[in-house]
Amino acid sequence: MEKKQALQCVVLFVCISASWIRVESLGNGLGLTPQMGWNSWNHFGCNINEKLIRQTADALVSSGLANVGYKYINIDDCWANYNRDKWGNLHGNDATFPSGIKALADYVHSKGLKFGIYSSAGTRTCSGRMPGSLGYEKQDAKTFASWGVDYLKYDNCNTDGSAEKQRFPVMTQALRASGRNIFYSMCEWGYQEPAKWGAEVGNSWRTTTDIKDTWSSMLFNIDINDGYAKYARPGGWNDPDMLEVGNGGMSYNEYVAHFSLWAISKAPLIIGCDVINLNKEAHSILANKEVIAINQDSLGVQANKVKKYGDLEVWAGPLSGGRKVVLLLNRGNQGTKLITFNWADVGIPPNSAATLRDVWLHYTYKKTIRHKLTVKVAPHSCRLFVLQPV
Repeated sequence: MEKKQALQCVVLFVCISASWIRVESLGNGLGLTPQMGWNSWNHFGCNINEKLIRQTADALVSSGLANVGYKYINIDDCWANYNRDKWGNLHGNDATFPSGIKALADYVHSKGLKFGIYSSAGTRTCSGRMPGSLGYEKQDAKTFASWGVDYLKYDNCNTDGSAEKQRFPVMTQALRASGRNIFYSMCEWGYQEPAKWGAEVGNSWRTTTDIKDTWSSMLFNIDINDGYAKYARPGGWNDPDMLEVGNGGMSYNEYVAHFSLWAISKAPLIIGCDVINLNKEAHSILANKEVIAINQDSLGVQANKVKKYGDLEVWAGPLSGGRKVVLLLNRGNQGTKLITFNWADVGIPPNSAATLRDVWLHYTYKKTIRHKLTVKVAPHSCRLFVLQPV
């Protein structure tokens, strides 16, 4: 009897300890909805400087994108000097960021925005042009905090061969001890399926390798991301990589599908194009308040693929207030197709009526719909609806 009680105590202690670790590992209260902002890498790569970042912050505000939710201005790779100083500290590149990173962060903050920076869980970053943070996690986290950094994208290049599960949590603890609440975006590329353990470590985690500005690459990434839908939640999101909208490699309809899939998947909406010279079509996609509202919905449940026949797919998920989001996707290039979904496919009781809102046309159908819906969808395109059972 005593052995049994002792065993129960041990089990209880382990369970309590595990719960404490889960809460205490990150617990920063950030990312209750997917993060929104801009990142320099997809369009500019290493060709960045402080003037560009300041102008981008200005453009995010003047274009109205900040007002619809895009708050983070994130510098990616290549912002630092090639080597640390003699005390082991990182510094902004003397040639491209002569005013220093703190001055730049202060400027971004003066615009009502948040400032993000980049490092890697390796000895050097992916470009090889600046040091990584491996072995310097605490020092770098304190440096970032002293500059007023709000967001860290943490990459996975030039490592020591140790597992991601070992290296990425070290930065978690360093950020917690930095004295500043910093959003932690893990760019582990999905190698060790971070969706399954990332909630204890970061606010978002890459589920995929890098996206390219093509239809096939975009679909490849969102398909992989879809497999981890059940792990997304407020405070921790699956990340199929940044947006390519506005970079020119896809058509308007393809970019609409790209943005729609990211929105319903509760993926981070991180703009990856040149917002200083943003064209009207790209702006209209990125600034669609109804689509953004789906992404930022307080319920925080990632939609997923519920039906597929050939190149035709139905994606669906719940929203707050008992609503449903439904996306109909035509992946093919062989002409307009009819896509049908039944109420059972999207989680609506079979005898219910529902109102139907097309969030790209900004149109609510006058008649309620019952049982099922059939819609025409053009090639390489989607239709996106919000349904409200009545």
